[in-house]
Amino acid sequence: MTTLTAPLGTWTDAHDLPTPAAWYGQHDGAVPLHDGIVLVAGGADAAGAALGTAATLDAAGAWTPTGIMRSPRQLHTLTRLQDGTVLAAGGLGGSSPTGPGLGTAEIYHPDGPDGNQWTFTTGPMITPRWGHSAVLLDDGSVLVAGGSAARPGGSVTALRSAERYTPSDGKWHEAPAMTDGRTGHTAVALDNGMVLVVGGVVPVGVPDDPALAFCELYDSNRKLWAPTGALLRARRHHQATRLSGTTVLVTGGTAPGSPGTAPYDPFSQRAAEVFELSSGKWTDKAPMPAGRAFHRAVPVGPGRVLVVGGASSDRDEAGYRSAFVYDAGHDDWTQAAGLETGRWSFAAAPLDDGGAAIAGGVVRSGLAAADPAVTELTPAAELFAGGAA
Repeated sequence: MTTLTAPLGTWTDAHDLPTPAAWYGQHDGAVPLHDGIVLVAGGADAAGAALGTAATLDAAGAWTPTGIMRSPRQLHTLTRLQDGTVLAAGGLGGSSPTGPGLGTAEIYHPDGPDGNQWTFTTGPMITPRWGHSAVLLDDGSVLVAGGSAARPGGSVTALRSAERYTPSDGKWHEAPAMTDGRTGHTAVALDNGMVLVVGGVVPVGVPDDPALAFCELYDSNRKLWAPTGALLRARRHHQATRLSGTTVLVTGGTAPGSPGTAPYDPFSQRAAEVFELSSGKWTDKAPMPAGRAFHRAVPVGPGRVLVVGGASSDRDEAGYRSAFVYDAGHDDWTQAAGLETGRWSFAAAPLDDGGAAIAGGVVRSGLAAADPAVTELTPAAELFAGGAA
């Protein structure tokens, strides 16, 4: 059910981002470090070009630049390692949506001898890629899977391949390939070394690549991929959030098709589903009060998820201000306080106190912008508090 009572929680303005940016990927946004500190790195500027800037946001809402990344990158992945450093892998180094992709990876050292250092990993990635997923495994390594790669002639393909970064030697090692290629998907680490990969797309040379419903599980102990239950609705530009060690919540996504064509369904963006590891099945849950894509979903307490911002699509759109909190124990949604600045494709991260930090993103694009040729970004950052039960 959906509960719309007095708005839950509050948003507080933080200082502005030093460099406005947008993060269009699934795994390229903000990363929590320690003591309420959050890192953002890379992303795209208003012209769609990759950025190399990085900064940390502290609990007081102030930003500190952390030096320039070794390679500007967007549609990369950021993963916090067990020693507190952060791995930035792959992505696009320019503004072309057809690559070529980056094969480099680098490490952010918040406590390096010279402070805030970025250093390349000992070896490059096996396969340059962007739009991939990255998940920290129980043994401290990082599993990177899928994504996009350039083809001769300027087209793009979705990858099946996977690889694993091991901090002990700073190198990349081949991992078993997924059952199917995909890009723009989500991936979530679960109990017992399992990783769930959800949705995404396969490029087929049309403006709206078809969304995927099929999902896969990676068993890091047996080093095997296997198909699991398919989503009830194909999803792209969605969010997947861990509710527990065995359950995952999926929200929103771009509606399939386009107005006037089948199977266009503008209401599918409202749908929410939960995956249960023991059964391998997805179950319909209470729909969101309002559908969205390009949003962020952030855990704000046990079994509770903040869904915030977003847009209907990435064309001619203004960012949403609305936010809602899902409670898995009651299967309901509660209205949360709205953002001061509506946005989509922004950075978001959970905070130690059950709150959330968001920064940057797209305010308006296309015909919704003052100048349709310029994507409007925001440097604004906001902090959410009061969402935990």
